[in-house]
Amino acid sequence: MKRIVIFASGSGTNAENLIKFFHNSDNASVIQVLTNNPHAKVLERAKKLKVSALSFNRIAFSKTDDVLNVLKASKPDLIILAGFLWKFPEHILNEFPNKVINVHPALLPKYGGKGMYGMHVHEAVIANKETETGITIHYVNERYDEGATIFQVKCDISATDNANDVASKIHELEMEHFPKVVEKLLNE
Repeated sequence: MKRIVIFASGSGTNAENLIKFFHNSDNASVIQVLTNNPHAKVLERAKKLKVSALSFNRIAFSKTDDVLNVLKASKPDLIILAGFLWKFPEHILNEFPNKVINVHPALLPKYGGKGMYGMHVHEAVIANKETETGITIHYVNERYDEGATIFQVKCDISATDNANDVASKIHELEMEHFPKVVEKLLNE
């Protein structure tokens, strides 16, 4: 059975979707959710779905081996960033090479980098009058949104769409495609 650990910072809809997707799987399961936000709704979602959940601070994540040791004990086959906003530290990436992935709410390399997350991305897409956007699932490296692309899918933007409309379209793409891409990766 493949083991998945999810990192999230906010509401956790992607985390919940992944947990539910793999709940009855014979191949993989989400064994843990980790968050940098002790008030994140993802903690409630994980608890409700009976998945272990922990919060941590920046020191435990970046300056010590506390989070690394939690991960080593969990022995994940894949670490998924699902709305996780901190840059992943090199000491964790080095311990889990090509095992950390992220979903980004745009077609990278456009609209990536520090500060480009959530509504910031969708507002920039609208401000630049883009006619399409999408999601990018990619490996995580030591720089924001620059890891190798695993999967992209596009959606159209109409002239009347606003940032909230784009956010809804992106959310639908994430809900549909993210679990399937994760499953495919775990089966390779």
